[in-house]
Amino acid sequence: MATDSPLIIALDYPSLDAALCMADQLDPKRCRVKVGKELFTRSGPAVLEALHGRGFEIFLDLKFHDIPNTVASAVQAAAEQGVWMVNVHASGGRKMMETAVKRLDDNGLHTHLIAVTVLTSMQADDLSETGIGATPEAHVLRLAALTQQSGLSGVVCSAQESAQIKTLCGTDFLKVTPGIRPSFAAANDQQRIMTPSDAMRAGSTHLVVGRPVTQAEDPMAALAAIDAELASN
Repeated sequence: MATDSPLIIALDYPSLDAALCMADQLDPKRCRVKVGKELFTRSGPAVLEALHGRGFEIFLDLKFHDIPNTVASAVQAAAEQGVWMVNVHASGGRKMMETAVKRLDDNGLHTHLIAVTVLTSMQADDLSETGIGATPEAHVLRLAALTQQSGLSGVVCSAQESAQIKTLCGTDFLKVTPGIRPSFAAANDQQRIMTPSDAMRAGSTHLVVGRPVTQAEDPMAALAAIDAELASN
């Protein structure tokens, strides 16, 4: 069930039953859902089948990073299961990303392929410990440019970098933003965060929201509150 909503609700649960319990409280016409590493590792393709059966478009957030052929095969497998979006790590390099794009094209698969730039939990000292001397913002821009040159649809980035990426890569280049916290929610463990309306104004095209919706007493009411915040700006 296609939706025009920019909202992607993160189903960060340890079991299929828990994820589907939350999905059953959401409306696939009002949001997409994200399936990450723990849920997919525990539940496998069954969770994709169950969510597709409920009408949801799915962002499969597995952040592939391996040799080019292995990543291309994994991306193809994800696309053949009908996911709306899947991602890789841009730090895997140009050859890895270009090989994955070519595999999708060669097989007529239209899943959006995007790349992770710098994880939103990382700051300058974290990058420095891995041998990267650039600031998070500078490294994000370098990887975003490489991602676009490699033919991908967009990137995962902090909303704080969205405006610069929009300038660098254009409006149509997708900017998928975690670390979204409505005014009523706590920051938790994300470091580079922004409100939904601020993120969209900055240039984000899609917003990943987790606990502010999934831990709300009434998830659809929380989703509606975010929608209202977006509509009022």
